[in-house]
Amino acid sequence: MAQENDLDHGLRDNLEATYRAVSTGMEQILHKSIPVLDHGFIRVVDYMGNDAAVVQAARVSYGRGTKKVSEDRGLIRYLMRHSHTTPFEMAEIKVHVKLPIFVARQWIRHRTASVNEYSARYSILDKEFYVPDAANLAAQSADNKQGRENAPLADNSWVLGLLRDEAERSYSGYNSLLNISEDGASLENGRVGIARELARMNLSLNFYTQWYWKTNLHNLLNFLRLRADPHAQYEIRAYAEKLLDITEKWVPLTFEAFKEYKLGAVTLSASAWQVVRARLAGKSISFEESGLSQREWTELMTALENE
Repeated sequence: MAQENDLDHGLRDNLEATYRAVSTGMEQILHKSIPVLDHGFIRVVDYMGNDAAVVQAARVSYGRGTKKVSEDRGLIRYLMRHSHTTPFEMAEIKVHVKLPIFVARQWIRHRTASVNEYSARYSILDKEFYVPDAANLAAQSADNKQGRENAPLADNSWVLGLLRDEAERSYSGYNSLLNISEDGASLENGRVGIARELARMNLSLNFYTQWYWKTNLHNLLNFLRLRADPHAQYEIRAYAEKLLDITEKWVPLTFEAFKEYKLGAVTLSASAWQVVRARLAGKSISFEESGLSQREWTELMTALENE
């Protein structure tokens, strides 16, 4: 992981005084690379605001919140509970992320951010590709068209071998198209390499890319609500879980409210709420009487049984 360590080097040595509101937790991890998957990382490049910035925006005040943390905490929980989102938009974060291309294609679906990605038209990609741990290899789910089964694949050695071999072959072809050796030197064979923007077509989706991703706190929490969910694909969830840790260090009061009212909450439709009300009153409503789809019914029963 030399590349990201080179980026870290020296960035934490330049201490400067500031009049900005800072987060003690975030200052401790600023510019530090946090490993994800086999070659990936997340590194906080910059941030603006903290919990007090959310409170300040909500009250349109000029101070650093209130003298009592409990008052700030109560207001933040109220804002989160009632989905008053704009105060959370006043804090921002910018992260440097190294991630497999197929994870990046999922991530970019969250369009409420500014993104600048490493250009394979301009630069040559490194020979770094993602190969899952054996524990994360599973068969296609029988009832979820976009997911995998919970149990690991029993016979996985051939899968891991195929993924490695294909990635190695893909990168070798990439170098051949560029007419360079694996260390980047030009080959003396009389051929002319094709343009980098064309050669990159030969690389598979498990190769790593990098980008800077800047978003506000509100949109970050929306990302985490979806991607830190157990139903999200494991690989993007691995990044979301690191971002959860970062968010907790950055804005602990907001994170506490987010866990309580969004991440750990269950949302009910009007029909599902009628089923719950009936159960609380000692009545029983069958699936046929509920007006719910089979999937909604299963999700509701699972939520109730887990309580």
